[in-house]
Amino acid sequence: MMDTLYRIYFMTILSRLGLQLGMIMITIVAFLTMVGVNELLFKAGEFVPGINWIYLPAGVRLLATLLFGLSGAVGLLLSAWCVNFWLFFPDDFSRSFLGGIIAAVAPYSVYIMARRFYGLQGSLVNLTAGKLLICIVVYSLASPLMHHVWFHLRDPVVHDWSGFWVMAVGDFLGSVVVFYTLKLALHLWMPPQAARTLPHQ
Repeated sequence: MMDTLYRIYFMTILSRLGLQLGMIMITIVAFLTMVGVNELLFKAGEFVPGINWIYLPAGVRLLATLLFGLSGAVGLLLSAWCVNFWLFFPDDFSRSFLGGIIAAVAPYSVYIMARRFYGLQGSLVNLTAGKLLICIVVYSLASPLMHHVWFHLRDPVVHDWSGFWVMAVGDFLGSVVVFYTLKLALHLWMPPQAARTLPHQ
């Protein structure tokens, strides 16, 4: 009897671990893909390396954490380190390392907020359009604020706060594009009966 219980317990742990690893991998693939798309479409409008007027990966960051919670944040941390160390700031260890941490902490903080104040569920079924917009706005301010506070602490003489607003606009527009493109795709692919059951408020 005990052997059976231990076996069930062990299989449950493995199943949960596999699910967590799957969410981490989905986040990494989605984020890196969106970085590539953003570089292809909006590289010419880049303000400075790592700061764009439209930053699509920001939408993936928020979506991954709202859907996957801590697993999404871990995936974002790993993928941000990949991008920072090999693409954006290969010669700046502290910018790459700490920037990756901030890139994961900012959306995860919004996820914690949504869980606390909105009772956010894993399926996002109770995340209305208005609540989602609030999450996007809060994230679009939190992420650049965390980054620029660190930039200022790191080098207060050289740091330019003008990049804060560019990053905020880029994160907001990128998040809106990602979420509403996803919404449109789901609307087009979802069976009509299921679409009618979706919340509209």
